[in-house]
Amino acid sequence: MNRFIRFSIFALLAALVVLPPSAAQTQRAAKRPNIVFIMTDDHAAHAISAYGSKLIQTPNIDRLAREGLKFENCFVTNSICTPSRAAILTGKYAHQNGVPVFNHIDNTQPMLPKYLQTAGYHTGIVGKWHLGGNDPKRPDEGKPAGFDYWNILPGQGAYFDPVMIENGERKKLSGYTTDIITDLSMNFVKNRPQDKPFFLMYHHKAPHRNWQPDEKHRKQYENYEPPIPATFDDDYKGKSDAARQSTMHIDTDLTETDTKVKPPAGLSGAELKRWKFKRYMQDYLACVQSVDDNIGRFLEFLDKSGLAENTIVMYTSDQGFFLGEHNFYDKRFMYEESLRMPFLIRWPGKIKPGSVSKDIILNVDFAPMMLDAAGVKVPADMQGRSFLPLLSGRTPKGWRTSMYYRYYHPGHHNVAPHYGIRTHRYKLIYFNKLNQWELYDLLKDPIEMNNVYSDPAYQKIVAQLKKEMNRLRKELKDEDQFTDTLPKDDVGG
Repeated sequence: MNRFIRFSIFALLAALVVLPPSAAQTQRAAKRPNIVFIMTDDHAAHAISAYGSKLIQTPNIDRLAREGLKFENCFVTNSICTPSRAAILTGKYAHQNGVPVFNHIDNTQPMLPKYLQTAGYHTGIVGKWHLGGNDPKRPDEGKPAGFDYWNILPGQGAYFDPVMIENGERKKLSGYTTDIITDLSMNFVKNRPQDKPFFLMYHHKAPHRNWQPDEKHRKQYENYEPPIPATFDDDYKGKSDAARQSTMHIDTDLTETDTKVKPPAGLSGAELKRWKFKRYMQDYLACVQSVDDNIGRFLEFLDKSGLAENTIVMYTSDQGFFLGEHNFYDKRFMYEESLRMPFLIRWPGKIKPGSVSKDIILNVDFAPMMLDAAGVKVPADMQGRSFLPLLSGRTPKGWRTSMYYRYYHPGHHNVAPHYGIRTHRYKLIYFNKLNQWELYDLLKDPIEMNNVYSDPAYQKIVAQLKKEMNRLRKELKDEDQFTDTLPKDDVGG
């Protein structure tokens, strides 16, 4: 056999050896699900029609519930934007990931996108980051770690004509930010490597304060008359001093920056309070409607691209939000409207359409679940737990029946630091700086108007809840390291 023939045979065999693994690798990549994590800022579950909202219709967000699974008991572990985002990225509570307030995240620590990137995913984040970085000279421009592509708003970002930072380069864009973030998210998917699954964090600024809708949606709500919440005129009788001391009341703390216009002459008292609430709801809901429309555009894009069948799509908000309940706007408190997060997830072929789960999940569980779904081993130091079995309707033995909450920040809105426990029926809250307690029987009092902590009939329940709360604190290694000295509040609210 001459040298040419021998070389040709060798080349052919080499090709046969090399090509099949490459094809197999592509096939494996195709089987692993793409993951899209959609998150808004301050979108209350009770402003989503899939959750029974009387305020708004959100047909596109509802589509994820109709075609997937709705979690009715998803809760945040610290109801404030930056800490929640850190908990989602790390799968750890604030006292473990180092982000209890508006401080920067240490992005050298292990995080969800880093694990997925190492596992072969093409990773990206578009929109709101709000976690700063490690460079004190550029506090709003810290590079999000673990992402192949990032295009983020500096700090809170603007609603119109935003500056965005694309892989380190600042660019001024024209248009409405909710539309822009959606366009950029679709571009990320279009321009992805074809031989890898992708992971996208598609993060909206809206509907964060001060709620600036685009003209189309503003007009849609300009004559809107919002229903008044049942607890709108809560006088906090029987509650701790925390609610009275806070500065997030509709009547006294909403400003003209929020309402955009001066109130009509002659309004005062209850009438002025209702006028402020109406203006707040008109703009807040208009921002939500724009988000819903854009999510509809994104889901349609997945359909037309042929990607929907192998893509997990999740929708959540970084925490809940008060929409006039207890005379509040904002979040922070452990009350239901602030504690509860929306969480909807669609995974064709894996989740039965129209499913509903009442099991308790937390924002620290999101990262473990996504890693589990991607076939990546969940790190032992993550404090959250994968709820992958819940997606198919199976509740694992020993699944949690209680959750631990802790809010640290004594500054913005003057909400007193507190921690507590919520079970399926009860909620116990301790305002540690005030040394005051609140207990709610959520079966009898779901709107949390009657503090029964001192009721003799509940003393056995109080003792049981305190014991369980102490067990959780010990299990989670919450050792009070942020009680007296908090990291600098240097990103802003």
